[in-house]
Amino acid sequence: MLQKIKKLCVCFLAAIITAVSVSACAGSGAKDAGIIETGGYSAGVSVHDPSIFKDGENYYIFGSHMEAAESTDLMKWSSFASGVNSSNPLFKGLFESDAFGWVGKNSEGGYSVWAPDVIYNKDMKKYCMYFCTTSSWNKSSVCLAVSDSAEGPYEFQCRLVDSGFTSKDADQTTVVDVLGDTWKDRNYCSFGDYNSQEWPNALDPSVFYDKDGRLWMVYGSWSGGIFMLELDKMSGLPIHPEDDPDHGVDAYFGKHILGYGHVSCEGPYILYDEESGYYYLFVSYGELTSEGGYQIRMFRSENPDGPYTDAAGQTWTEKTSSHGDFGVKLLGNYMLPSQEKAYMAPGHNSAFVDEDGRKFLIYHTRFDDGSEYHEPRVHQMYTNEDGWLTVAPFALSDTEETREKISKTGYSEDEMCGTWQILNMGSDISSIIHKTKEAEFSGDGKITGETEGNWEYEEGTCFGSVSVGETVFKGVFERQTSEAGQSVICFTGVSGDNLSLWAVRYLEE
Repeated sequence: MLQKIKKLCVCFLAAIITAVSVSACAGSGAKDAGIIETGGYSAGVSVHDPSIFKDGENYYIFGSHMEAAESTDLMKWSSFASGVNSSNPLFKGLFESDAFGWVGKNSEGGYSVWAPDVIYNKDMKKYCMYFCTTSSWNKSSVCLAVSDSAEGPYEFQCRLVDSGFTSKDADQTTVVDVLGDTWKDRNYCSFGDYNSQEWPNALDPSVFYDKDGRLWMVYGSWSGGIFMLELDKMSGLPIHPEDDPDHGVDAYFGKHILGYGHVSCEGPYILYDEESGYYYLFVSYGELTSEGGYQIRMFRSENPDGPYTDAAGQTWTEKTSSHGDFGVKLLGNYMLPSQEKAYMAPGHNSAFVDEDGRKFLIYHTRFDDGSEYHEPRVHQMYTNEDGWLTVAPFALSDTEETREKISKTGYSEDEMCGTWQILNMGSDISSIIHKTKEAEFSGDGKITGETEGNWEYEEGTCFGSVSVGETVFKGVFERQTSEAGQSVICFTGVSGDNLSLWAVRYLEE
């Protein structure tokens, strides 16, 4: 698998690769910047729970509250739909449909429309939007709407999965349509109320094709965790499986693949990457407010329906006292020296592989500014030597010329040695803002300063590693432009115990 990844990585040099430690730092190339400028970047829109979709040359993000925006470069976005109201062009006749037939109105007397995901169904020849409606912490529905255009309007088709029912009102949900009265023989309800410890909240649907062309929907939020259902390609509707308790399969809700016991785990998104051969499952832990510790975790599998494991080889489908130990923590609260303010509560992401092979992570983030304002961000991702995805420290740059680039021949020793800012994302689920520590990368492969360890790279490639104490982070070196416009060299890597590390060297040229 390692050799396969090297051959397919965009930075692979068609030559024999030999791992070597850096031996010397000489020459008069790039120098450390004396002053690190600060700056910011705005996407121009505010879209919560952004789900990416590309149609032709246009990129779209669809989000909660019937928000949607488009872009041609993944950097500057323009809104074309906003607000849960009948004049929103994204939907046609939504409020007269059965989308709210189970959930009704929310506590404020309005309607809640959350977390859509759009896919083009090749068999139906329709753009299909899977979205959810809700009115309480567990009374929700996953719905399907279709359109002849990516921008809509989308027309409601039906509810696919309902949650939050009790023994008294289950007959109002689709569980009776699927199971008849046999639903009563299951433990969907405990003492009459919905058993949210074991069964999902019908939120946050995401749909994808696997490598064999089968269509799947992953969904769930907190409650009993994340579940999956295969979909019929001709209708876009669930194929309800036969019960298989030994493998976590339920005839109505589908297969249980992650989470349990109503602890934080939501916003599932699955990306298949042909380069590595893995399906990557992204989820968000924590609570979505600025101080809630919201963050992005990653698991992977060789099969679309799992089992999904983390870098430590663990899967999580049972009750645990500390779910923060599960899943690679890709993003949490962080502050880089060139940022005007810290990024807070990054999460509910989507991801995709573009036609040129570049992989992207799309998420919303709040800021350390005393408000709950949020914006979408897009970062490039790379595959390390062990087949794990790593995230570039900075969002895409303003111009094509300054976008981050992976060198096909690696970087010189002179570029690599010097003062770096090192940031470890940690494993906490908290409001802590992780900040950088200054350290020197020397020619003998040592790291000294506020952080101590070792570093090395594979000559002629972008691959490398940074060791802090006993923890080894494997990843890539890349060139980027900071949000303040400074040229930087970055390292991004993940460890075998589910941690992520960034290192940034600010340059003046």
